[in-house]
Amino acid sequence: MKVRKISGHIWSIKIWMIIPIHVWLVKDRDGVTLVDAGMPNMANGILKTIHKLDIGPLSRILLTHGHADHVGSIKRIRSKRNIPIYVHSEEIPYMEGKLPYPRRKKAQTLIQPSVVKPLEQNGDQLKQVGDLLPYHTPGHSPGHVVYYHQKDDVLLGGDLFTSKKHRIQKPMSIFTADMTQAIKSGEIIKNLKPERLCVCHGNEVTYPHKQYDWLREQLHI
Repeated sequence: MKVRKISGHIWSIKIWMIIPIHVWLVKDRDGVTLVDAGMPNMANGILKTIHKLDIGPLSRILLTHGHADHVGSIKRIRSKRNIPIYVHSEEIPYMEGKLPYPRRKKAQTLIQPSVVKPLEQNGDQLKQVGDLLPYHTPGHSPGHVVYYHQKDDVLLGGDLFTSKKHRIQKPMSIFTADMTQAIKSGEIIKNLKPERLCVCHGNEVTYPHKQYDWLREQLHI
């Protein structure tokens, strides 16, 4: 596992399993928020990293979505830390195996019922959690969410995009429910104009909004 501080309040943890897989630690006023939970073999490394950094206790997990490479370490972490886990309400029936993910023939229980809670909403807007502002960005999955850290001007993008050589690329087609919707949801980077975008599969991208129109042209979307 590789740990790297990427801004004043955010660290990335990366492993390689054919492709890179990132999760993020965010220091908040009340402890540490883990954004995404990676693969099962990351659990001990995540907890050891939080202890080593001495940035406070793990207080919650926020999920960008419920695919297996984003929820893998939850069971092991919860066996040691009784913390809440949040995801968009639209994602829950797919994670819990009540519905098959779009373009999948069978439902799969990726997390046991009642383990995750829905992100709270103010009308149509998702409520801020700690220092992170969630935004619903469906397409890769029905309840995909990105998290914006306004103080650090960093967007934690999950699978909103992938990246290659510090350029944004489309999310992985084989796992994306609706590519057209996913790319259109990616317009959030033009609205927020973050200095830095972090994605699960790939390197960080600076000023990603400058690349968005180029990507849409390449994909004819």
